[in-house]
Amino acid sequence: MLQNRINALFQDSNIISYQYSRFAKINNGIYALMDIKSHNIERMVELHNIISEGLHKVEDIEERVDSLFFALMNPEDKRSIRDFPSFEDRIQYIDIPYILDMKTEVKIFINIFGRHIEGGFLPMVLENFARVIICTRIGKKSQALAEWIKDPGKYKNFCDDQLMLLKMELFSGKIPKWLEEEDIKSLDNKMLKKIIAESEIYGKEGLSGRDSIKLFDQFYSKYAKEDRLINMLDLCTFFNKLDDPPKRMIPPGFLEYLLRMYDYSVLQQVKESLYYYNEEQIAKDIKNYISAVTHDVDSVIKCIFTKEEIHVTEAFLESIENRLLSSNMDPKRRHEIRNDVLKEYTTRTLTHEIMIEEKNITETRLFESLYDRYVHNLKKRVLEPFIENENFRNAIKDFDTEKFKAHDKRIKKDVKFLMGNLSKKFGYTAQGANEACIYVIDNDLANKFK
Repeated sequence: MLQNRINALFQDSNIISYQYSRFAKINNGIYALMDIKSHNIERMVELHNIISEGLHKVEDIEERVDSLFFALMNPEDKRSIRDFPSFEDRIQYIDIPYILDMKTEVKIFINIFGRHIEGGFLPMVLENFARVIICTRIGKKSQALAEWIKDPGKYKNFCDDQLMLLKMELFSGKIPKWLEEEDIKSLDNKMLKKIIAESEIYGKEGLSGRDSIKLFDQFYSKYAKEDRLINMLDLCTFFNKLDDPPKRMIPPGFLEYLLRMYDYSVLQQVKESLYYYNEEQIAKDIKNYISAVTHDVDSVIKCIFTKEEIHVTEAFLESIENRLLSSNMDPKRRHEIRNDVLKEYTTRTLTHEIMIEEKNITETRLFESLYDRYVHNLKKRVLEPFIENENFRNAIKDFDTEKFKAHDKRIKKDVKFLMGNLSKKFGYTAQGANEACIYVIDNDLANKFK
């Protein structure tokens, strides 16, 4: 606007020469150079005299510089300004620790390499890559954790002996579900603050952000394939074959613990996906069983709860006891259990809970106890097809191929149910669900954690 007025006043006399530099645009402001590399080094050199003298020469004119100049660089880039001693007293070091949050580390990979990379991994494997990176950045021992959890060995299926994996969960703002109730109760605000406070001394050593990105690029380039997903064995192989010094930064035994945690987790996912029960049928079995033990063997009765006619035989009682307890239980123990159920029913369930408190049979202590036993044993034995049924294992391997059609109808139904639940409950793709099940079978995880 001012220039237009000047031009209008002096026309084309050229009496006034209007000169300016690109630095004039930020005079009385802030000029920042981010990351002193490549062309920014030249910019830094160009600014040197201005910074040193506080004057900027534009042809024959010297203008006073009232700007604030910032140059932000990593410590290793300090060599770019080693020829300028005048900068030495102007340097300030700001501690910016490496990332300790596994979720944030994963987001960086996705941001740099693209969201499509998630589809190249089996669930939990990408997060475990980030855990390996972060384990190099956090302390191996924690006084706060040692004060909180006295016996780390009880969590060997979920964590390492130094509880580094637990620390990572807490740094991500998550209290793991696998912690025992006693430990959750003792994790009060004071203890949590102690643990979080320790994070302030971490993140100054270990694999840097650049190292992490470089390693991930190497890993993904090597193992990403169109016909298969990246699994935990790929991850362990990659880090075990790393050259020093990155390999030395990973604590001894950490990869073994991480693999054990993954194996246990994926096995639980398969168990949860295989597990199917009909609540109505379980309740009916328990009601019939309670009625049956109150009568003599070989009698024919009508259950007062289900109104079904029951022929009380050893075979009938054992068929339910095999689900409640164990299929190889000796006769003496079976009779003890029946007597216990009969005693509980006659002394408490019927006379007190049903008749006085007017509870439904499903609300009684006896029913709840038997129901919990029934469900627990169903879950415990849900992996028997993996261990004992070769046809079931072969059907999993043949899933989504022409060979699958040749398998038994019941087995096909169970395998489809398993694959569907893995996708619905745990986010597996069809290919991922298949590969996860084959991983469980090939590595005999059912027996490993038996």
